[in-house]
Amino acid sequence: MGGNSFGDLFKVTTFGESHGPGLGCVVDGCPAGLNLSLDEIKRELARRRPGGGFSSSRNEGDDPEILSGVYEGKTLGSPIAILIRNRDSQPGDYDNLKDVYRPGHADWPWEAKYGFRDHRGGGRSSARETVGRVAAGAIAKKFLASQKIEIRAWTSEAAGFCAPGESDAAFDWNEIENNPLRMPERTIAEKAMKKIEDLKALGDSAGCVISCIARNVPPGLGEPVFDKLDARMAAAMFSIGAVKAMEFGDGFAAAKGTGSELNDAMSSPGVWKTNHSGGVIGGLSTGAALRFTVAFKPVPSISKPQETINRRGEKTELIIRGRHDICVAPRAVPVVEAMCALVLADFVLLQRAAKS
Repeated sequence: MGGNSFGDLFKVTTFGESHGPGLGCVVDGCPAGLNLSLDEIKRELARRRPGGGFSSSRNEGDDPEILSGVYEGKTLGSPIAILIRNRDSQPGDYDNLKDVYRPGHADWPWEAKYGFRDHRGGGRSSARETVGRVAAGAIAKKFLASQKIEIRAWTSEAAGFCAPGESDAAFDWNEIENNPLRMPERTIAEKAMKKIEDLKALGDSAGCVISCIARNVPPGLGEPVFDKLDARMAAAMFSIGAVKAMEFGDGFAAAKGTGSELNDAMSSPGVWKTNHSGGVIGGLSTGAALRFTVAFKPVPSISKPQETINRRGEKTELIIRGRHDICVAPRAVPVVEAMCALVLADFVLLQRAAKS
């Protein structure tokens, strides 16, 4: 039983429901003596909050409260508990969903498993659950920064519009945090935003792809055979709601190439000529940059009329009310970064115990 905790040494448990009193996390295993301020956690939570005309209008301040584990700006080595209270919940928006199963949502599987569910915005299966992940990820990022590890994510595709790749001249790292979609090129971002606004007017939604890179990852991170770095990272990403696919390095394109084209070789120990593998070979980090992409399906909460069934198995038409994203792209970026940070923080600690 469980499924609400993640990690071995750097272990995170999230709690709370979409329209309950609050949500949060408990981080156990963070080393003592790490400088950590409330503002650093607030900054990451602010990145996850709604923004732009295609995001939910739910106006949560997401002000974190550190309940334990930090004293005078330093981690104590004891569990760090963070609470984010819900202050703008509107559970009444979901009264018409109590006995109806929403297409594309976890309503039926959740009820089939437990025999009972929280219909208020999906309860625990709501995207709002990620607020606890981002709070925990802020702590993991701070720890990784002390190890010189940097994580950056961005929207590489939204509503069918693809941003330029890192090797393209049009790719601009500084642009990512300067447009609502967190794309690295403004013109493409504006086209994607226009498409998303058009879908919103039609009561529909859009999917997206998030790319992520982690630099200065030391070689050898990962625990073979069944807990490889890429296996754990994949588990972390697929634990995010709406994720349907993931690639490392060249991903599916590698299946079309040859070994002579795609084998990564070193010019000197730890210095790689290419990085088709995305920084992972044999389940262990190579020392090259860790690179992966994550695909998110379109938001299932759309305002178009949809056919579904109720608890009695009767066909009915459903119109979903409430406040929902049209595309999760900008809010997914900090969530992907947070989950990447949690995996790497855990493996850094595990690596310390792997050899004398």
